[in-house]
Amino acid sequence: MNRSEFIRASSLHKRYRDGEGNILHILRGLDLTVAEGESVSIMGASGAGKSTLLHLLGALDRADSGSIHLAGVSLETLNEEDQASFRNRTVGFVFQFHHLLMDFNALENVMMPMWIKAGRTLALHDEARRLLSQVGLEKRALHKPAELSGGEQQRLAIARAIANDPRILLADEPTGNLDEDNATRVADLLLQLNRDRGLTLVLVTHNSKFAARMSRQYMMEHGVLHPISSSPAHG
Repeated sequence: MNRSEFIRASSLHKRYRDGEGNILHILRGLDLTVAEGESVSIMGASGAGKSTLLHLLGALDRADSGSIHLAGVSLETLNEEDQASFRNRTVGFVFQFHHLLMDFNALENVMMPMWIKAGRTLALHDEARRLLSQVGLEKRALHKPAELSGGEQQRLAIARAIANDPRILLADEPTGNLDEDNATRVADLLLQLNRDRGLTLVLVTHNSKFAARMSRQYMMEHGVLHPISSSPAHG
């Protein structure tokens, strides 16, 4: 694999069976290559397979056929335990529905993935406060998610997603439930993380303005990706 490549997905096929027993062929030989530190957006109709692709790239699901190399690791060779370990140290996820832990405050939500990885230490408490400050929530650390606005909840979800210092951030409609001002703030934050941390960013969105801010944009149709525009370096 080329040293500049962080993701190489080749000939991915994925099928599901619907409630009536019909086979749905979602991904049809999909290919995607992403360089480390690059930002890529994926648009397309609902049900086109965009979320399915993110789940495969993040080792949350397996393709029926094809291969994915991510950070030099062949995902199809990992067992379930190794997949979980790989996700925890390499991948951060941000979803449209934030999946925050409603009984815990903002600080505890950010610390949770760090506790799972390293156990409870005072250093993690300090790091979680630093992350909350980075996303503009330093004054909301002791508030529970229900006490935060929708935009604040999504920024909290982003802080949690980067808690274990992942190398890639997979974002599935992260602005889908936000008004324009909050959507812009979340988009700015994700691009800042991409730029300042060198995080590889793969974004699924229906927001064409947000998508256009990425270094490359794709449209997903009929289970494959079609480039909308490309940078000369990664055409």
